[in-house]
Amino acid sequence: MPEAGSTGGGARRDAAIALLREWLFQRLDPASQDWLASRIALLASDHADPTLYIAFGLVPRRLGQGALGLSAAETAAAEACLAGWRPGNWSLADAGRILLLSLLPGKDPDFAPRFRSLCQTAEMAEAISLYRGLPLYPEPAALEPLVGEGLRGNMRSVFEAITQHNPYPRTYFDSHRWNHMVLKALFIGSRLAPIEGLDERANAELARIMRDFAHERWAAGREIPYEIWRCVGPFARGAALEDLERVLASANPAEQRAAALALAASPDPAAAGLLQKAPAIAADIAAGRLAWADLE
Repeated sequence: MPEAGSTGGGARRDAAIALLREWLFQRLDPASQDWLASRIALLASDHADPTLYIAFGLVPRRLGQGALGLSAAETAAAEACLAGWRPGNWSLADAGRILLLSLLPGKDPDFAPRFRSLCQTAEMAEAISLYRGLPLYPEPAALEPLVGEGLRGNMRSVFEAITQHNPYPRTYFDSHRWNHMVLKALFIGSRLAPIEGLDERANAELARIMRDFAHERWAAGREIPYEIWRCVGPFARGAALEDLERVLASANPAEQRAAALALAASPDPAAAGLLQKAPAIAADIAAGRLAWADLE
């Protein structure tokens, strides 16, 4: 995983904050621009908690609830600036809250306790903003235990603010936290594809967990999300190939394609023979016409 305090990481964060500020001010009317600029200036000199909390709470009233609505070029600029950063679905209120927090100092006072306090009192829309902004905040590594608390909550929208289109988990979660996050996504019906770094952070323990999940579902006669095989493929050997062979024989085309993609990623030489049981799908994979993104 990247070093949390690396100079390069800090420079990318600063560049992302600058982009967010530019995009937000471009979309605000003059009165909203003036208010936001005044709050930024005030927080630069007055670090007291009440000043922050009042400004944070007023953001939706002052900036509105419209969409940030990034263009294709702006979306590409976000990705180029900070890999996996996808703020295209943010609201103006999200962007305003996150910008205020991202410009705070990391120390004097420490950012992490202030973030915890905001999370404890946040209503749902505020909590979503708080977690969407994780990659831009000061001292991001210090927030990891607090983010873990957010994952344990029962609000799917908050869980997805952490897990979807957000590079923070990929960068800062250890394998245990990462694997727990992926498994919980399955239990609450959240998609795996929007998780940034899903392939990069694949690991043998997660593959085992996914297979156990599949066997439990099969035993209960329940449907299995085809996405789990994406986590299994790179580690599929022996008995895991038997699971993939079973899925390849499914009557569901999406499951068939998922099994084939997993077999194509397997390090076991026997996987190639199994893949040829679906020659048309195998040909599409070999020709680059089928990838995981095509199943989303």
